[in-house]
Amino acid sequence: MKPIDMLKEIKNVLGIELSEETPVQEVQEETQEVALAQMTLENGTVLEAEAFEADNEVFIVTEDERVAVPVGEYTLEDGRILKVQEEGIIAEISEASEEAEEPVEEEMAEDEEKEVYATKEELAEIRSMVEEMYNYMKEKEEMSKTEEAEELKQELSKPASQPIKHSPEAKETEKSKVLFAQNRVVSTRDRVFQRIANS
Repeated sequence: MKPIDMLKEIKNVLGIELSEETPVQEVQEETQEVALAQMTLENGTVLEAEAFEADNEVFIVTEDERVAVPVGEYTLEDGRILKVQEEGIIAEISEASEEAEEPVEEEMAEDEEKEVYATKEELAEIRSMVEEMYNYMKEKEEMSKTEEAEELKQELSKPASQPIKHSPEAKETEKSKVLFAQNRVVSTRDRVFQRIANS
């Protein structure tokens, strides 16, 4: 019996009818491949979604797997902003705001208008104040040096509290005896070491 015939008998016993058409073709017709769109962020990260519109799922594409995009705002390569309020789901995609750039330029223009220049009289006054402070610091430093020198001179001119005496007849210090292993049986080696240590 051929394997195909055996397969047919098994299917008949189970109650499955075989059709002449191959079921593989039917499955292929039913399944349609979904083409996923990809976009790149400013930093080069690749995002993937069925369509980059609100309420669609969005993922970060890595070598091994796809990871849901965390909550936050992301700048796309083309300058648009992708907002994710729920992990992995697009809240909205908005155009880059030009309003944010305009106030910066206005602030710079205002700062340029606010520049104030000092007059010659004010510069002369500032210079005299700096010179006064410099002279004051210099005098203070010189005074502290002279005070230190005088204190040192007075300290050295004082007589010693007790005169230093030399005593040539000082007693010789006794050599300390070192005792090794007192409770042990004394060997010849131990006796030699004791004589060396005590001589």
